[in-house]
Amino acid sequence: MSNNNIRHREKINYDKTFDCVQCGYCLPACPTYQTMEKETHSPRGRINLVKMYAEGKISAEDLQEPIEKCLGCQACTTICPTNVEYGRILEGAKTVLEEELPKTKKQNVVENVIFNKLFPSAKWMDWIGDASWFYQSSGMQILAQKLNLTSVAPLNLDQFEQVLPDLPSPVERRKRENHQKPAGVVKAKVAFFTGCIMDSIFFKTNKNSVDLLVESGAEVILPKAQTCCGALHAHSGKIGDAKELAKRNIETFEQEGVDYIVNNAGGCGAHLIEYHHLFDDEPEWQERAQAFVEKVRDISQVLVELDGLQFTNEVNEVITYQPSCHMTNVQKVIDPPYRLLKKLPGVTFNELEDPNFCCGSAGIYNILNYEDSMDVLEVKMDDVRQVKPKLVVTTNPGCLLQMNLGIKKDGMEDRMRAVHLVDLLVEAGAQGRL
Repeated sequence: MSNNNIRHREKINYDKTFDCVQCGYCLPACPTYQTMEKETHSPRGRINLVKMYAEGKISAEDLQEPIEKCLGCQACTTICPTNVEYGRILEGAKTVLEEELPKTKKQNVVENVIFNKLFPSAKWMDWIGDASWFYQSSGMQILAQKLNLTSVAPLNLDQFEQVLPDLPSPVERRKRENHQKPAGVVKAKVAFFTGCIMDSIFFKTNKNSVDLLVESGAEVILPKAQTCCGALHAHSGKIGDAKELAKRNIETFEQEGVDYIVNNAGGCGAHLIEYHHLFDDEPEWQERAQAFVEKVRDISQVLVELDGLQFTNEVNEVITYQPSCHMTNVQKVIDPPYRLLKKLPGVTFNELEDPNFCCGSAGIYNILNYEDSMDVLEVKMDDVRQVKPKLVVTTNPGCLLQMNLGIKKDGMEDRMRAVHLVDLLVEAGAQGRL
């Protein structure tokens, strides 16, 4: 075998495909297998295709559609009896497809704007947040919807525009302090990872997150030099770009000397906690990435550990919890959100029959594969309808938009809403214990 073929197989993680024994335990857990009913759109089917591609039996074009249709929820990894590293195989396949498949000039321009200009730029993210606020507050949103002007938006963005949260003004956004201390004893020093979309569209949730940490007794730092986590780049096969973003974040957070690096988005947290896998070929950076990873925590973990909150407002609602796939299957954070929810006064908690079934958001999957995403969402909404909640609690921005879209499609906006866990804790009057 030539050196080129060996490197090709290494990139696609060919050796890891042999861990799959094709038992089929993954089939009931896979959302796309459940909705598409094709073996090629199951985890074991995709692994077999990756193996066949690495052996030269099928083309990159044959592999492309099954790989692109995967949500990347990694529910299969949780249930797999042989611990197949499906996530590594999937990202290896995407990396190779990114390198092998030709792109049009238009695709190159669009990807350059999205991956190199937009997401790594705090200024552009701020601009999106400010522009969205103006769109809402000026009445342009209402007018555009009445005149059906939003229907011309590409990629079904008009659907998601309808469920955006109310955004704060530019003045409010720029009032945020980058270093806050609790009034009493400092229990921990943490750095808060603001994220891209979280800080532009879900700024209030980020603000509430910092407030909750401070109320719990944490000293909180928001490093100005932090950047995009790189999850979208990695999931699109752009590993080089993902590594550069990871290096910038590692360097930035190393300087803060904190106990924890806290995030409030399941997708971002899942990528942050796997930074060390990006540097298998760079030992020095892998060591630094491992030190970074050991400090990464979801906010629910830190709030439970600090145990510094009390709640003063009666919620008096029936709630259910839609876990983030990446938080559950990659971060392995399962219990803390439940513990926080069950502390809320007046709550009636109705568990979903299959809470770990993906909602269909999966980063930007619901934008790039809208119809397939809606099929997955419909399965999730069938489960939600059975438990009749007033509030659907989530821990990830994509899940939050997706669930609110499902609620809107069902015409239930007047009696049900999706809410981020952090925002619900604030609604429940969370404050530091005296």
